[in-house]
Amino acid sequence: MGTTAGYVATPFYWAGFAGTLLRYELQGRRALRSGRLEDFEWSMARLQRSLVTTFETFGVDIVVERDPGVAEDTAYVMISNHQSLLDIPLIGGILFTNLPKYVAKKELASGIPAISLNLQHGRHAIIDRENPGQAIGEIEGLGERSQDRGTSAVIFPEGTRSRDGRLKRFKRAGTMTLMAAAPDLEVVPIALSGSWRFNDIPPYPVGETVTVRIGAPLPRTGDDKATFTAAVEWIRANVDEPAA
Repeated sequence: MGTTAGYVATPFYWAGFAGTLLRYELQGRRALRSGRLEDFEWSMARLQRSLVTTFETFGVDIVVERDPGVAEDTAYVMISNHQSLLDIPLIGGILFTNLPKYVAKKELASGIPAISLNLQHGRHAIIDRENPGQAIGEIEGLGERSQDRGTSAVIFPEGTRSRDGRLKRFKRAGTMTLMAAAPDLEVVPIALSGSWRFNDIPPYPVGETVTVRIGAPLPRTGDDKATFTAAVEWIRANVDEPAA
């Protein structure tokens, strides 16, 4: 859908996308010089909102279905499927006032203007998937900070993104570690559909829809395994997988 328009839009999209990253790279570095973490966090939150605006400006329809029980000023452990490298700014742009923190692989923390800067200095969990001990420590730290500061923590249990929109196996260990480190935070499942179309540009996916469904908070009952299973089942039921 929209292939010709997509090829026409692609260079303009890349120019807008790159310009936004460079702008906030500079703004983020300026905010860091203030010495106040909050200044940097709000700069990076505006970056993510601006990227969402860029996606929409060039013809992608972003539909958000948010359960009314999810409060903007409340911290959660958020469990999401993973389709694109752009899922981080997509979720962050929608959850603007939650100032969410992410579990992200170390490769994303270098080489990407603004996004890598955010991951490096925003007190996220940067994990080395080849070093389980380091990864567990980073995730535990994120959970503790999220609960102490009242910021949401986002984890993608599939581990790697689905390039075709089909769900992969959800791995439990990292999420269970995060949940154990933040026992007071309710769990919110997120189902992303359509963001995988950003993986192979050109053409830019003009006319396509990205749907972000944010489920009702799951209370912490003391059985984290059951809560994780319930979150995964909700995600599987709410992701629009491509037809076979």
